[in-house]
Amino acid sequence: MIRMDVAEYVNETGFSALEAAAGDEALAILSARTDIDVVFTDVNMPGEIGGMELARRIADRWPQIGVIITSGMVRPRSADLSPRWLFFSKPYDLEHVVNSMRRLAA
Repeated sequence: MIRMDVAEYVNETGFSALEAAAGDEALAILSARTDIDVVFTDVNMPGEIGGMELARRIADRWPQIGVIITSGMVRPRSADLSPRWLFFSKPYDLEHVVNSMRRLAA
């Protein structure tokens, strides 16, 4: 439900949000498209690829893509974050998230 709410809000602000239920699904979408600028992910995701691993794979294969990582349970150390990654603790302000998306996409 949270993913759908975030996607709806992001779409209303001028972005075109694509949804993936799991990390492997997100990687498949990224592999099929060239127009993705930012990925928004949770640390805890269904499947074998969690949010931090998804971010690492994105950084390795698509370093130009910014990643926003969120969690209500885990807070990564600054050293674990790439320069193109941002972290938001839950609950987060969606307006702040979208403004950060704009900066990463620029």
